[in-house]
Amino acid sequence: MVPSPAPATTPATLCARVLAELSARANPDNVAGMARFGISPTDTLGVSMPNVRSLAKDARRQLGRDPHACHELAELLWASSLHEARIAASLVDSPALVDDAQMECWAADLDSWDVCDQLCINLFRKAPGAWDKALQWPGRAEEFVKRAGFVLGATLAVHEKAADDARFMPLLALAERECADERNFVKKAINWQIRQIGKRSATLNAEAIAVCERILVERPESASARWVARGALRELLSEQIRERLGLGPGGYANRARISAWTLTSHRIESAPMLICIVTSARSRRFRSTS
Repeated sequence: MVPSPAPATTPATLCARVLAELSARANPDNVAGMARFGISPTDTLGVSMPNVRSLAKDARRQLGRDPHACHELAELLWASSLHEARIAASLVDSPALVDDAQMECWAADLDSWDVCDQLCINLFRKAPGAWDKALQWPGRAEEFVKRAGFVLGATLAVHEKAADDARFMPLLALAERECADERNFVKKAINWQIRQIGKRSATLNAEAIAVCERILVERPESASARWVARGALRELLSEQIRERLGLGPGGYANRARISAWTLTSHRIESAPMLICIVTSARSRRFRSTS
């Protein structure tokens, strides 16, 4: 008797298998732990990221890595609304086929910071519209759409090695403009973007530091703005980053700048204080080397 041929693998049949496999690996204890880190428990199964990545990789292999078939599968997985399935969709999809309408639709569906970040890192940063959304979404009101805009800026800063410094200047301006947003997941993404851009080159490091110092002078009433700027300055003025960018040691002057901005917990009138502290630090350094 001739055995029946195996059923053809289509995006629809494969989607059903992936969803069944995710459900079989559900872990309610993980869901509770994820919630403590601000991850939405809605439609969340608690499947570990290594398992999600493995399922996504296998799905692409089963489809022969055909871009259109993978794109169709990604749309079906996203439409399921399952937390882990949406992360899998970001890993399965074909970036070249992601258009403006899809980016807007998926961004509007976001309800958790981890799906937001995975979507931007795995898929959206590679899409043709990545730079446009990095410029547009920071001005949006929706929390996770706005976060996605800044996450895109941060990830483009890391991965777009050939991009000119000038291309990141408008992104720094957006971070400066939006830094007073008090929502936790937004302000963290703004801080992330400033730090990643400021670590690209000596020029962008100076620009990012200048943005942070302006924020602290001009937005002293905003706790969010102060948090964003102080956190970025600690890294951007660090000896490790200066050495990596070929700027040489910062010595007393940089440590004084960090102290001037980060150690004050109340409203600050920082420009005169900064001048005095840096001048004093340079004087101490001169005496120690003479």
